[in-house]
Amino acid sequence: MLTLPEFKIRVADALREYWDAADADEVVRGVEEMRCRAFHPEVVKRAISLSLDKGPRERELTSRLLTCLHPTPLADEDMEQGFTLLLDSLEDLVIDIPDAKTMIGSYLARAVVDEVLPPAFLSNRNNSNPGDEVVEKAVGLLSREHCNARMEHVWGPGDGRPVAELKEVMDQLLEEYLLSRELDEAARCVREMDAPHFHHELLKRGVRIAMEKDGMDHADAASSALDAMAALFSFLVKNAIVSEYQVAKGISRLSKLMPDMKLDVPAAPGMLAEFEEMAREGGCLPSALTDAKRVNA
Repeated sequence: MLTLPEFKIRVADALREYWDAADADEVVRGVEEMRCRAFHPEVVKRAISLSLDKGPRERELTSRLLTCLHPTPLADEDMEQGFTLLLDSLEDLVIDIPDAKTMIGSYLARAVVDEVLPPAFLSNRNNSNPGDEVVEKAVGLLSREHCNARMEHVWGPGDGRPVAELKEVMDQLLEEYLLSRELDEAARCVREMDAPHFHHELLKRGVRIAMEKDGMDHADAASSALDAMAALFSFLVKNAIVSEYQVAKGISRLSKLMPDMKLDVPAAPGMLAEFEEMAREGGCLPSALTDAKRVNA
């Protein structure tokens, strides 16, 4: 097992490569391969602290990386502990980076909007450290009108379109695919969307739409929306358009939504298990990733 200093060096190297290539899956793979779960909070602290003296593009990529790392391989507690380590080291950071408090406040707010951190983290931190200006800044950002849309642009234009727009494009793409069942056309649209960091959301939305369409009448028929969605993601993975890591992440996120989804689609848990099995059989969800998802969920 690596020592903490060795782990930090490897993470720093991976971050530099990520800021050049924007390949979040490679970072996820690297963190998993190091097998140093006890050090996972350091990934959060290291990623944000090293980005503070970079530009808006790197900070936007860092925010996106956190969503790709959560909840696998970095679990909820890893994220919370990582931000706690970061906040506790703030006095050292401001010596070299005077704007560190402002930027970390923005990172906190963005993490809440991206569902990487629970809102309770801010209130708990306020209770334990009353008057913390960084937390107060984050709360202020989240209290603004249209805060979600504002936080999507917190680092400026970044290198992609707003999340809300991406979600609309995804829904339209998925609905059209379920009508036509044309794999090549759907794949072309996914490529043109050019958002590999957000493919977990594509899967999450696709499976949810399929569940709602099949509902209580779902059957193991090839014509069902769920089967069609499994065929789509198998096709996307086999053609190297969507990565296996993004598929695993999307399924993991869906698992967390089950209590709410069951209200609209009582059969949702069984349908998700069926989709997961079809995804594995289709070659887009290796057993190792599924096991890791269950451990970290």
